[in-house]
Amino acid sequence: MWKASLAVSLLLAAFVAGTQRPGMDAHVGMVTREYVDTSRENWDRTGPRPLRTAIWYPAPPSAEMTESVTAGVFQGGSVAPGAPIAADRRRYPLIVLSHGTGGSFVQMMWLGRFLAARGFIVAAVNHHGNTGAEPARRAQGFLLYWERARDLSRVLDRLLADDIFGPRIDERRIGAAGFSLGGFTALLAGGARFASAQFDAFCASPSRDFTCEPQPEHPTAQAEFAQLRKTDAVVMESLRHSGDSYRDPRVRAVFAIAPALGAGLTEASLAAMPVPLELVVGDRDATTPSATNAARIAGLVPGARFTVLPGVSHYTFLGTCDERGIQVVDICRDPPPTSRPEIHHRVGEMAVAFFRRTLG
Repeated sequence: MWKASLAVSLLLAAFVAGTQRPGMDAHVGMVTREYVDTSRENWDRTGPRPLRTAIWYPAPPSAEMTESVTAGVFQGGSVAPGAPIAADRRRYPLIVLSHGTGGSFVQMMWLGRFLAARGFIVAAVNHHGNTGAEPARRAQGFLLYWERARDLSRVLDRLLADDIFGPRIDERRIGAAGFSLGGFTALLAGGARFASAQFDAFCASPSRDFTCEPQPEHPTAQAEFAQLRKTDAVVMESLRHSGDSYRDPRVRAVFAIAPALGAGLTEASLAAMPVPLELVVGDRDATTPSATNAARIAGLVPGARFTVLPGVSHYTFLGTCDERGIQVVDICRDPPPTSRPEIHHRVGEMAVAFFRRTLG
């Protein structure tokens, strides 16, 4: 979830030629796949649901690296667009990665690239109707939260069947990670279950938090959805399945960054979480406050690891911004003396250590 002061539609990756930065630890390739889910229609009902997916992966030393920039604001790091996968014939662990409300996969490029540089294949999908990388945002995409977990499963299907990446993925070592609503999405894929009535009751209580409010990326979504839930057959059918299990048994570990909608996850499903879980949040997060989200989840999942980072806000977990972005975009600014690159490195190392420990 992030503020509307930046039009998320600008977040289409543009690569600017550059040189490899000193101290770069590995070559990382990046490609985009135009996957689709033929079992679901897009929100216009004109074709299958799009699953546009960015993939980061180990590339050979000969790959030409370029510096990636998104929207002229966010710095994604050095990658080799379209490079072949490393020729070592290894099978790599796979992490599926989910962005926050109204965002896109490029917001999480810092983490995808970090993991890929350390021996992972990482795939991040743009969640249809809930991404600024599409021309229009849809109320359905914003409020049928569980449909995002189905995206992760379908992307897994497509990746494992992909001619290039399928043979290089170790199917025994698959994890999920996500930020904000993406953290919630990863939790559903790992076995957590959502209860709409429980979340509605929370939002009607004095304990309600910002996750109950209209989100700035699409402030009219709740009003639009109130009508859709009465008239749209696809919405009504999806609502009937809001409390279903969306666990994907191929996902064997979950790393959640500042997860949202924690108050709507059922105690029973969290207590029975079948995979290892690690959560991280900032102590200045007013968007997904820890007490009602990450801390609640961590307190209910046996063995969950939970870290609170001092001086860190919700948007610190988005990509690093250039000087122009820091000057004009509020989500680019962090409370001093917080260093966004340092936080990214720390969280990246946490994710690497977690997935190596839990996936082998």
